[in-house]
Amino acid sequence: MALTYSVDPGDPDASYLSFWRERHLCTLTTLRPDGTPHLVPVGVTYDPGQSLARVITNRTSAKVRHIRAAGDEGAPVAVCQVDGGRWATLEGRARVRTEPERVQDAVERYAERYGRMPGPNPDRVVIEIALTRAMGRG
Repeated sequence: MALTYSVDPGDPDASYLSFWRERHLCTLTTLRPDGTPHLVPVGVTYDPGQSLARVITNRTSAKVRHIRAAGDEGAPVAVCQVDGGRWATLEGRARVRTEPERVQDAVERYAERYGRMPGPNPDRVVIEIALTRAMGRG
């Protein structure tokens, strides 16, 4: 039986990192202003060298509103992916970034992981998650 374990999000073991390089749909959990969780499917890229995860999205999405409502310190969030009995979760503080070079970098990372370039979107932003915890099973 595989064990559940924690890893340093900036220095994951090879199997954890390999799992995050596979093509999997993920979920992002943000908190609504009333504290209840809001969970949506997303594509996520993981950059352990910067202890950062990224999600590209539309600036008018609920997830963006929830993160912005948390203020300058960022919002606590989690991203997770599952494949059968294997799973991996990354937790941290999310901020919405709008700088064109950051958005473009996130789009390119998405295209590399998911094998397709997203179409143009002038309202695209990137949610950057400064990682504080990583855990998984498998």
